[in-house]
Amino acid sequence: MTTHSLASQQQFEDDFGRAFVARLDDSVDAFPHDISERLKAARMQAISKRKVVKVQVADGHAVSGSVVALQPGGEHHGLWNWLGSLLPLVALVVGILVIDLAQDGIRTSEIADVDTELLTDDLPPAAYTDPGFTQYLRSTIQNN
Repeated sequence: MTTHSLASQQQFEDDFGRAFVARLDDSVDAFPHDISERLKAARMQAISKRKVVKVQVADGHAVSGSVVALQPGGEHHGLWNWLGSLLPLVALVVGILVIDLAQDGIRTSEIADVDTELLTDDLPPAAYTDPGFTQYLRSTIQNN
């Protein structure tokens, strides 16, 4: 059931209860005195025997409207709770460091591949800095 249907069912029950009580209140005057006294005694007996429900509240809770969120807290501040709180932070830091090391390795590998290509090519490295060679490369790219 969705929250909306629960709310509408609760509203229906409340409306029905009010209508029922109003109908009983209207007909109270029509009862003879002995019946109304017996009903009053039965009502008092039912109220005295009703179960009292004790609601226990958690140590830490936050209430927002009809939503209750339990939060860790209270009197239990042991070593395990402290380690449990610290563990996600440690995992995050280790994960970031591993990603950084992997990215550095990939960048180093790419730079090494480019350097290897430059050094094993037929042209000397000084040719790449020559302005005429740059013009030659531009013209061959436009012709292809």
